Amino acid sequence: MNLIIDIGNTIAKVALFDGDSMVDVFFDSNDSLDCLGKVATQYSIERGIIATVIDLNEKVLQRLHELSIPLHWLDARTPLPIVNLYESSDTLGYDRIAAVVAANQQFPDKDILVIDAGTALTYEFIDSNGRYHGGNISPGMQMRFKALHQFTGKLPLVQSTGRLPFMGKDTETAIRSGVLQGIEYEILGYITVLKHKYPELLVFLTGGDHFSFDTKLKSIIFVDRFLVLKGLNRILNYNNGRI
Repeated sequence: MNLIIDIGNTIAKVALFDGDSMVDVFFDSNDSLDCLGKVATQYSIERGIIATVIDLNEKVLQRLHELSIPLHWLDARTPLPIVNLYESSDTLGYDRIAAVVAANQQFPDKDILVIDAGTALTYEFIDSNGRYHGGNISPGMQMRFKALHQFTGKLPLVQSTGRLPFMGKDTETAIRSGVLQGIEYEILGYITVLKHKYPELLVFLTGGDHFSFDTKLKSIIFVDRFLVLKGLNRILNYNNGRI
């Protein structure tokens, strides 16, 4: 069984995979990983992979050291089951490449746009020949709300839930509609441009933030909140025997 550890900016996700099937998943603090003790005793683990976007503290490092399995640390030198055309692999976020790897595994002969709606909003494109061309990064939903509040003198910090008219009727709804509809139109723009060049384009949506899309958009999107975990598992299986 594979142990997959995904440490993000806000939380850590720990998953168990049997082959390509996810057996269990845990959500934990990214500065403690207390669930590892339970996981290690509850499951028979053969190998693991860890990907982190933050510097780990001594407590977490000690917990990882106590795992009696081969543990692969994902970095720019890790072999991938796709062709990576990104020009600075050492700065490419593991979550971005892992999501692309997972989407490609599900549809290896398709052109795919992967949208990850987390702390940042990222767009990644991989073609039907398994070549990852790169992607773009823009502010995520909460970052946009906070920026409007922190970088202005009078605009309040608005929550994402609430009244959502097409055009704001007061300052609160103006901010909420501006942020949420701005994200929706941004996503639609990427999809529209790419579909002109790749008419059979598939679109994956993953990440912690969820948006309301119209029926037309829903029909062309695959929503998979565990896409990064699945990609990390595929990378680990691809590297089996190298660790």
